[in-house]
Amino acid sequence: MSTTRPYSPGDRGPEPSGASGASEGGVPGAGASQGGAAVSSGTRQVRRLSFDGESGVVPLARDFARQALYAWGWLPAATADRRAAAEDVLLVVSELVTNACLHAEGPDEMFITCDNKVIRIEVSDRGTGQPAPRTPHRAGRPGGHGMFIVQRLCLDWGVVRAPGVAGKKVWAELGAPA
Repeated sequence: MSTTRPYSPGDRGPEPSGASGASEGGVPGAGASQGGAAVSSGTRQVRRLSFDGESGVVPLARDFARQALYAWGWLPAATADRRAAAEDVLLVVSELVTNACLHAEGPDEMFITCDNKVIRIEVSDRGTGQPAPRTPHRAGRPGGHGMFIVQRLCLDWGVVRAPGVAGKKVWAELGAPA
């Protein structure tokens, strides 16, 4: 479903932001790599990737997400369903980062959060546009499929805007494989 709710029902809201990579309870980030940080808070794990000064951000984001999936046990996938779930996460990462590149001066940072049941991807940018699937969706035409793909693959997605701050955070949530 398409939504502009700032977060999905039952969610406590967006992850804290900031360069520290802190998570719930102010746990400091650990394991920084390629501008990223990993944080664990109980069963909730958070990874942050900064795109500051980076080029080739779409493959960088996919590689970062792939490393997180390995760390969280989604990969290597033992079954076709688990493999498809991991590929869906990588595709959604690609679509959100690509949209930030095409429509919003590029992404600033990406958070990936995992608990036992859901992976949440958040991509922040300085753009003013409002992401939305094109309607009507025309499968045979090139381009314009990014948010339609996100809508189809995800449990939910939305946009968070902070008052008085330029830009937005586009988030999407996918279910963990069975």
